[in-house]
Amino acid sequence: MAALRRLVPSLLRAGGPGEAAAGRRGVRALRRSPVRVLPPLKERRAAAEVQRSPAERPTPPPPPPPAVERSSAGPGLWYEKAAPGDRRLGKVVTIAKSKKFRDHHGKVVLEGHRLIKDALEAGAVLQTLFFSTVGHLKELPEAELKRANLVKVKFEDIKSWSDLITPQGVIGIFSKPDHAKMSYPEAQLTSSLPLLLICDNIRDPGNLGTILRSAAGAGCEKVLLTKGCVDPWEPKVLRAGMGAHFRLPIVTSLDWESVPSNLPAGVQVCVADNKDPGSQVETATVLRGASGAGSAPGNPKTRAKSKPKAAPEHKDEEGAVGVCVPELATQYYYENWTQTPVAVVIGGETHGVSPDALHLAASTGGKRLVIPVVPGVDSLNSAIAAGIVLFEGKRQLLQRLKQEDERQKLPVVG
Repeated sequence: MAALRRLVPSLLRAGGPGEAAAGRRGVRALRRSPVRVLPPLKERRAAAEVQRSPAERPTPPPPPPPAVERSSAGPGLWYEKAAPGDRRLGKVVTIAKSKKFRDHHGKVVLEGHRLIKDALEAGAVLQTLFFSTVGHLKELPEAELKRANLVKVKFEDIKSWSDLITPQGVIGIFSKPDHAKMSYPEAQLTSSLPLLLICDNIRDPGNLGTILRSAAGAGCEKVLLTKGCVDPWEPKVLRAGMGAHFRLPIVTSLDWESVPSNLPAGVQVCVADNKDPGSQVETATVLRGASGAGSAPGNPKTRAKSKPKAAPEHKDEEGAVGVCVPELATQYYYENWTQTPVAVVIGGETHGVSPDALHLAASTGGKRLVIPVVPGVDSLNSAIAAGIVLFEGKRQLLQRLKQEDERQKLPVVG
């Protein structure tokens, strides 16, 4: 056995170089560790990311805005180009034409540089602005534009949405303004008078817009719109208003029970009328079904319904059912009628002032204000009548304030 042990090393040494090298490789192969097969680098990183806790995972960078370009209006002002068939563009027409959609989603559409600028300066919140050229952005406040989505579209698209003959190429979608949160111009506030306007069932958009414009021009403190009036955020009203929506508070959709709570204490409510104070006194009854006297602001012959308690019914000699309305003192509009404060009711184009308005005026000691017209002319347009009465009220109030100032400056004689 010992001889065999001595023989093995000698046999190994007697072999050639190739055999010796093969022997060494075999020894190393026996000593190697098993080879570890690694997955691809991407899979290893994904597995490591899963093992991390959410707090340890790095926050991915925000994706770049789609198709944005830096405009020349200022640094940090970005806009995107609308792709063909962008669904946001169709909402412009939907919001503009549907009052239900405007009320449900709380959005309004404004078109034109001046109207959009007035809205932004008054604190209205711009959500999306569509414009045809970058130059339109230079005419608007940059700080407000940075908080909105700016979308560049073709002028042909804006022209197809707009119902203007010559659109300006800029349309904005705003959150529906809240009169309690608006910041009205300082010049408007300093020129405001204790003069209020109540619109009673004004349904024509052009008339309401013109009335709002006259109210802003006369320095009215507030405008109240009763239920039945056209939506003041309709595009035709906005165009006729020429920015009046952002110059004075406009309270909408009021029922007559809530009107007094929106009036200042001690207010006197007067109604515009076309009844000649020199004519024979008519009975204080409005016959249902009787035809009105055209678009008479303040015409007492109205078919509007009133509350049973406030306006009891009775039958005349011919059996016609009527609604009793109170008699008010009647005078010409240019005679003294202003108190501090005073509110004027302008009736609708078809039915005139409602019985509810007459009851409110009677409860405050108000009067009928008559605008005399040539015999044979039925009545004036509601918007024209509002302008005449409001500016006369402004004249009287300014004269009253001037007289009070002069009295205060007089020396006191002891």
